[in-house]
Amino acid sequence: MDVSSKIRAGWTWLAAPELWPGRRTAGEVVLALVLGIMAAGSEELLGGEGPRLAVVGIAAVVLSLLRRRMPGTVLAVTAALTPLLSGFAPLLMLVGWSAGRRIVGAGRALAMFSVAFVLFAGVTLQDSWSQQAPMTRLLLTTLYFLATTVVPGLASRYWTQRRTLLHALQERNAQLLWERELVAGQARLRERQRIAQDMHDSLGHQLALISVHTGALEVDPELTPRQREAVGVLRGASVTAMHELREVVGILRDGVEAPAPVDDSGRVRRGTAGIGGLVESARTAGNTVELRSAGEERPLAAAADHAAYRIVQEALTNAYKHAPGASISVELRYEPDSFVVEIVSAAAPTPAPGEVVSGGQGLTGLRERARLVGGMVHAGPADGGGFRGAG
Repeated sequence: MDVSSKIRAGWTWLAAPELWPGRRTAGEVVLALVLGIMAAGSEELLGGEGPRLAVVGIAAVVLSLLRRRMPGTVLAVTAALTPLLSGFAPLLMLVGWSAGRRIVGAGRALAMFSVAFVLFAGVTLQDSWSQQAPMTRLLLTTLYFLATTVVPGLASRYWTQRRTLLHALQERNAQLLWERELVAGQARLRERQRIAQDMHDSLGHQLALISVHTGALEVDPELTPRQREAVGVLRGASVTAMHELREVVGILRDGVEAPAPVDDSGRVRRGTAGIGGLVESARTAGNTVELRSAGEERPLAAAADHAAYRIVQEALTNAYKHAPGASISVELRYEPDSFVVEIVSAAAPTPAPGEVVSGGQGLTGLRERARLVGGMVHAGPADGGGFRGAG
């Protein structure tokens, strides 16, 4: 082991139990040197000279550096030397502060401070025993020790315990917050699973009945070809709805969007690749729908691709409900810095039969979906009648 390694190992031993950063290390060294200079300077003022000054200064530096590793021993040694070396008074205050927070256990701390007081008072009285009024001298010594050593030790111990308590309370508060979030997450998961189960049991059953009955009706020999085609559209729509229901139920149960199912016609594909299937389904249902694409096609981000599909789906659904039989134009524009979907529905040739069933949240949901991918949705009346939507 080289010299530098030994120095680092020794300094790690001194700094224990915590690791010091560079600034803290420099501060401790500077503080020890200042205390050493003060002790040597005070000794020189009292007539000391030569090697004695160096010994006093080095002793103050060493005791300052050892006060963390051996707080009780350094306290006792400093208390015994302070009556003999007046320059050790600042060091005694610092050692008392350090010992108060670093001696483990209240009983052990009381014992070490008592030993230090006995040494401090004994050396002081022995040095001045020939003087008169020894009890007065003992009283002053006691008050001095209380002010310079015991009070800093008690203040340090209180401050350390308060800081430890606050740290423990903060950790406990963080733990409680984490547990509360965990409980809330579990409650949300249970509610989502309950909703998913309800959707699966109720809507799944109804859609299965629609699919079965339309399948049976599709092969009824009494139907005309046009009627059979319309029933086929209904059956395909019910099958697609069942696929989408399974997808939503999977998201509610697991919180992860499952891959969209794909059939031969591509009706249930998500994203711009599935818009053609939506248009084809609309045409099969008897609507006149024109699909145009402008610009150089490019792959979109998954969220934006899915949002474009939903915008077209919602716009076509609104056109079916509010303007049955009207011609519809769907345009996909790949612009240099954006992707635009525009759906224009002409004025309805005849009013919609009966009351239109609507949840009233379709456009609101589309606007939020577009906002999440950095886009926007515009919807309103078109020139010459009809309705226009773009996103």
